[in-house]
Amino acid sequence: MRSELDADDGADGGVAGGVPVWAVFGDLMAGLVGAFVLILVYAIGMQLDLASKLEAEVQQRQVAAKRLQALEEALAGPLAAGRVTIANGRIGISGSVLFAFNSADLQPEGRQVLKSLAGPLARYLRERNEILMVSGFTDDRQMRGNARLFADNWELSAQRALTATRALIEEGMPASSVFAAAFGSEQAVASNADAEGRAKNRRVEMAPTPKPSNDIVAKPRG
Repeated sequence: MRSELDADDGADGGVAGGVPVWAVFGDLMAGLVGAFVLILVYAIGMQLDLASKLEAEVQQRQVAAKRLQALEEALAGPLAAGRVTIANGRIGISGSVLFAFNSADLQPEGRQVLKSLAGPLARYLRERNEILMVSGFTDDRQMRGNARLFADNWELSAQRALTATRALIEEGMPASSVFAAAFGSEQAVASNADAEGRAKNRRVEMAPTPKPSNDIVAKPRG
């Protein structure tokens, strides 16, 4: 009889001393709920970040569209005359309109084109607090004969950009609102394998850009 009671006591003590099933289940559920909450918070954060990026991109596109519209309106006359083109906010002028082949001397027609652009562009830049980058480009053929006045296509494109820049200044654009850049045969817009493609690559482009910041703190000497 005593042994049976002892056996019963031992059995009861084992159940009492062990971890109840409901407690283990509760801990497991709490862990799962915690993990779910973390995943949910992460997913919500990702969605908010994506929404923020999409909103910023939409705003940037709207700003770019407004800039392009304003530029097209400013240059409505030259655009209607077919003298210039606008693509991605860049004003393009065929090199043959401005310069003779392998020359950096401005042709009469080219000066008239630049004269028609100087006033509208100056107003556009002033209203938007921007400056104008005038870029020269060439095809990929090497300098030969009389063209050896220039060391290479880099020098030719630089001189053409400078000539166009000076012409704009002479026609009334403030010197502080324009600068020149040279790209040589780099950044071609067509193949240099045929005459038509090379003619498209010989060009001058103008692009309004933000003014550089003047918030430059001079470092003390010594």
